[in-house]
Amino acid sequence: MAEKHKCGWCLGDALYEAYHDQEWGVPVYDDATIFEFLILETFQAGLSWITILRKRENFRAAFDKFDYKKIATYKLDKIDALLQDAGIIRNKLKVNATVTNAQLFMKVQEEFGSFSNYIWGFVDGKPIKNKLKNYKDAPPTTAISDALSKDLKKRGFKFVGSTVIYAHMQATGMVNDHEIGCFRYNEV
Repeated sequence: MAEKHKCGWCLGDALYEAYHDQEWGVPVYDDATIFEFLILETFQAGLSWITILRKRENFRAAFDKFDYKKIATYKLDKIDALLQDAGIIRNKLKVNATVTNAQLFMKVQEEFGSFSNYIWGFVDGKPIKNKLKNYKDAPPTTAISDALSKDLKKRGFKFVGSTVIYAHMQATGMVNDHEIGCFRYNEV
């Protein structure tokens, strides 16, 4: 049986390939999953995505399975414990931003009915399907990621620059940046 063509960025690492094959680019409308990716993307800022994927289960355990309602109530003792946890990225600014972003995430839910309604509104509720021949042709940002980043920052969110937001859009399927020759391109 012939091996399926995959996007070049994931090749050679089983964890990366599984993430690519099962999650990356699949449209996500569930607030809990959107929040998980938002937090993972903020921790990824300045690092490689594979680093985050390798620590994902540690993040999940450390941050109460990404339960934003719990995270929004974290106090100093919990934050200090997180900063001692070698299983995650121990960046004080990012840990504090996670708590702030959880609180603001719920404010957006109140305003829009769900965070999904809010974020998907930037793409009219449906994925943008790009036609990349090579993953390296994907832009680091777009006008939409710029606008979404600007709006999130205006609302007080942290670590949500346009590059982080575009990566979030790719991960959660708001934009399909699978290579046109990738077997997942027409599946997501």
